[in-house]
Amino acid sequence: MKVKILRCSSVPDNLLQPLSASVASPSISMAAQRSLLGESGGGNVESPSEKKYKAEKSPLARWEFMAAIGVFLVFCTVLLCIYLTMPESESEMLKLPRTLADLRMLKVQVASYAGIYPAKFILGYCSTYIFMQTFMIPGTIFMSLLAGALFGVGRGLILVVFNATAGASSCYFLSKLIGRPIVNWLWPEKLRYFQAEIAKHRDKLLNYMLFLRVTPTLPNLFINLASPIVDIPFHIFFLATVIGLIPASYITVRAGLALGDLKSVKDLYDFKTLAVLFLIGSVLLFPTLIKKKRVYE
Repeated sequence: MKVKILRCSSVPDNLLQPLSASVASPSISMAAQRSLLGESGGGNVESPSEKKYKAEKSPLARWEFMAAIGVFLVFCTVLLCIYLTMPESESEMLKLPRTLADLRMLKVQVASYAGIYPAKFILGYCSTYIFMQTFMIPGTIFMSLLAGALFGVGRGLILVVFNATAGASSCYFLSKLIGRPIVNWLWPEKLRYFQAEIAKHRDKLLNYMLFLRVTPTLPNLFINLASPIVDIPFHIFFLATVIGLIPASYITVRAGLALGDLKSVKDLYDFKTLAVLFLIGSVLLFPTLIKKKRVYE
């Protein structure tokens, strides 16, 4: 389309030239606008809500999911083999306890089997405990109570600390493989807080990890999953787990001796018990506080 511009003597030439250029090529300016819109990806850009939905829908990549399934199947195969080697009369009565009533019944059922086949029972007990700890299955506290009820304080404590440490270590390495998207998805705020605290106590990291293990400041499940993500070395994680779980495990195993008198799992950690645990944790954290004071001075 051609537009004829009438020349007026009162209008300067320098104003007429850009005006005629813009009118003569409207298609060029419109094409440029379309080009800019196309480059910005106006129709294909994902909104933040769509990205968040995708992240929430699939926190794991396909290979990570397959790796987790593979580890899970290996554990299941081992447990199945142990289960099939048990006498039929005993295997029919086995189930994971979910209440104290279930635990009392299980103790009566497996007490004779544990006495006749101690090696098989301990192998099955350890495999089950480590499996539950690795895949974050609730109920390990009932397994700790069962160890105290069947083996007493000394052997029960060794058994519980060993299994809890092995399960936590297995969970650590599994989280190192596939845990980052899961923890970021489930506990983003808690993970940022944990990462900041680890950075503050990096010089005395073992003392801080012992404090976390002894006290119920953070759940053990979260510590197991988040530790490799915030770059806690395994040897520090392992030592803190072995030593730090002893006080709480002792309380649980000792309570298993009086299983019939226990009314609720909450009774294990009353105010007095929590105060003792925090006192032990504060003693373990004391070197970190001293070093901070010296740095500030």
